[in-house]
Amino acid sequence: MKPRVRSTLLAAATICAVPLSAPAPATAEATGHPPVHCEFTPTPENPAARPVRIPRPNAKSHGTVEAKITTNYGTVELLLDRRNAPCAVHNLVHLARSDFYDASRCWRLTNSPRLGVLQCGDIYRAEEGGPGYKFPDEVTGKETYPRGTIAMGNQGPGTNGSEFFIVHSVANIRPVYTVLGHVTRGIEVLDKIVAAGVDPPGAVDGAPRRPVWILNVKICDQGGGND
Repeated sequence: MKPRVRSTLLAAATICAVPLSAPAPATAEATGHPPVHCEFTPTPENPAARPVRIPRPNAKSHGTVEAKITTNYGTVELLLDRRNAPCAVHNLVHLARSDFYDASRCWRLTNSPRLGVLQCGDIYRAEEGGPGYKFPDEVTGKETYPRGTIAMGNQGPGTNGSEFFIVHSVANIRPVYTVLGHVTRGIEVLDKIVAAGVDPPGAVDGAPRRPVWILNVKICDQGGGND
């Protein structure tokens, strides 16, 4: 059964505070950070699970973005780094502002000595139900995934879409997943999800025993301007 989302959304809505005297954001040219061109390719074989436009191709290449993921367990706050993954951050901001993630579930929880992550962003089930497009990886081959890392999930090279994972313990995995940023507050929310266990009981990889719902994702752009 789905949670009562509408009233919760209103209660959880967050407005980014901006000083009344804040100056107009500088242009990319003025700051010396030209935009990055992103390749978003439609996937007609995997159409969008929810109505959403393909993001515009130009992404800001500097600055950070604050994101707040409100779940039925609590709120996780993130800091996303445009410099490290401009297209992936641009994409997550776009999907969040399009309400793509609202009232969706995190379908996979792993808790083994090698891999401890919560996987979210798929609408139908684990690795099914994306935005109807894909885009390339942004990796150097030196990526690491310590506790609190948020990174893109995929089904192979260049198949990024809406799926992401957050590391709740460790992730000793190959450096092929684009790192978006890290948790700044609310890591204990992940601990509560892990403590509730994996289904079936005793498993280390499966659905969270108590369903994890994303109620909404709010964005506070610290890089200047809108996506």
